[in-house]
Amino acid sequence: MELKEVLRFADEKVFAETGKHLDDLQEAILKETLQGRKYAAKVAQDRDCSEGYVRVAAAELWKLLSEVLGEEVSKGNVRAILERAKFYNFSPTINSENVTVNNNVNICQEKAISPTPPQNPQQTPTQSHIDLGDAPEIFTFFDRTSELSTLENSIAQQRTRLIALLGISGIGKTTLSLGLINQIKTQFDYVIYRSLRFSPTLEATLTNLLQIFPQPTEAPQNIDTKISQLLSHLRNYRCLIVLDDVQMLFCSGQPPGEYKSDCQDYQLFFKLIAEVSHQSCLMLNSSEKPREFVRLEKAYHPVRSFELGSLGIAAKDILQSEKLSDEETWETLIDIYQGNPLWLELTATLIRELFGGRVAEFLQCEMPILDEGLQSQLSQQFQRLTPPELAVVTHFASLAEPVAVTYFFNKIPLSSLKIINAVRSLRSRFLLDAIEEEKITLFTLNPVLRHYVQSRYVSN
Repeated sequence: MELKEVLRFADEKVFAETGKHLDDLQEAILKETLQGRKYAAKVAQDRDCSEGYVRVAAAELWKLLSEVLGEEVSKGNVRAILERAKFYNFSPTINSENVTVNNNVNICQEKAISPTPPQNPQQTPTQSHIDLGDAPEIFTFFDRTSELSTLENSIAQQRTRLIALLGISGIGKTTLSLGLINQIKTQFDYVIYRSLRFSPTLEATLTNLLQIFPQPTEAPQNIDTKISQLLSHLRNYRCLIVLDDVQMLFCSGQPPGEYKSDCQDYQLFFKLIAEVSHQSCLMLNSSEKPREFVRLEKAYHPVRSFELGSLGIAAKDILQSEKLSDEETWETLIDIYQGNPLWLELTATLIRELFGGRVAEFLQCEMPILDEGLQSQLSQQFQRLTPPELAVVTHFASLAEPVAVTYFFNKIPLSSLKIINAVRSLRSRFLLDAIEEEKITLFTLNPVLRHYVQSRYVSN
């Protein structure tokens, strides 16, 4: 049988069962396999992917064909099974001009895709299985109505597969994600929260997650099989998985989003979550934007990132819970500390202990005042900076007004490229604020960070 006929038959059978055609990567794997060639190296080279990436996609393809054809398919028997099925099952040729546009995912190339969930999902549990692991207990949830609505719409309506919830440390990412879980948990079969604060390997994380789902007769032994099995669960069940503290997978002293040597598999895993068809959502909480989002986050991909900003006027609830007085001055305090819940909580404790809770008296001091807890929290973030980032941010701290990137050219002993990359990196760490003014982008440090840098780096 002609190679083209076998490929067309496989595509038609998949389309008849799932309503979706084979994507380009699946076709390339199948074509190489049908010709008796080792597909991983060639396909990876042709499509600028890793061989491991291709092998995971191949495992998914054999699983898909097994379900479609009703018998176990592997790279060793796929041609014989397809030819036999073609002989006994005459399928009408589908005119590609009269069918829906291919909504499948091209794993190695950017291509329009649809977040439509897979057909015929496995029978789901009668009630949600919720496993929050080591999630902190949230006693007070301050108003984030708008943010909750945006996230819920992205997950429930737009069927986003991969979401990054980003923002400077202390801004409330963990609290918001747990509040979101509480609000939409009934829409899922499985809801899982895990922190990556101790930088576990991907294999350790996968092993932990797989224990929550129904166990197969044989536990997977290698990481490729574990990834494939988790993706299968994400297709068969509607799952929401929140991975917190993702920034701990990245190196300190390196550009943001640079994975540690033993955590590099996460980059492939997140890419697969974004590009392989399933009906679930993975949310990543991080104070650094993962590098892969630059490419993945396109309008036609089910991938989104959300930067969490000031709590705004809702932060008054924090000050009220701390029993502070002089309510007419609270907005000033909130503005100084950027509506950051952690910064405000630490400062409110200081005001209560040393000023009897009187905000007006506290504001008579030279602002901002950073207590030891806040300085320690900021120190952890600044220890992650590269030397060029530290040079640029130190120069920013000496400026009273916002400036454009070009301002630093010839003012810092760094090349223009290093200055541009440093500013970009500082933005990715949410340490610089951007302001649009007369068609020019200006950058600045907020008062808290400026004061910290001046006291920690400029004075010494």
